Amino acid sequence: MAPVDRLEQVLAVLRASGGRVTSPRRAILWALIEHQGHPTAEQLTADVQARQPDVHESTVYRFLDELERLGVVDHVHLGHGPAVYHFADDPHHHLVCEGCGLVVEVPVRTLEEFRGLVRRDLQFEMELRHFALPGRCKACAASRRAANAGGLRP
Repeated sequence: MAPVDRLEQVLAVLRASGGRVTSPRRAILWALIEHQGHPTAEQLTADVQARQPDVHESTVYRFLDELERLGVVDHVHLGHGPAVYHFADDPHHHLVCEGCGLVVEVPVRTLEEFRGLVRRDLQFEMELRHFALPGRCKACAASRRAANAGGLRP
């Protein structure tokens, strides 16, 4: 979807819910659209303040909360850092390497079998959207195996 179309689509959702469309909100939304990857609220604040220095970080957090409540964005915790945000119409899960911090986006269907097994065997509905699954990427896993073979534990 073209960035301008995405902007107008989200603003329409905001208006339909009775939300106000203000210059700071447009700037925050535009920063989210322009950002590649999964930005933190702090990164979005820095992007917005570069253009509009009077926009406070609390405004960014409140607007992100509102967008999440409206189902426009999701947040996820990638390890021990702050939450990051992405558009909810691109549903996916995350793997994060505990060695190098690599983040891998995983299609929802990839974990559906696992979720089904947990549902069936444990009668538990997993909600995987908000947390990344930790592990090690290929390179870090190989490095760890090599270190363990030498008696070292990284």
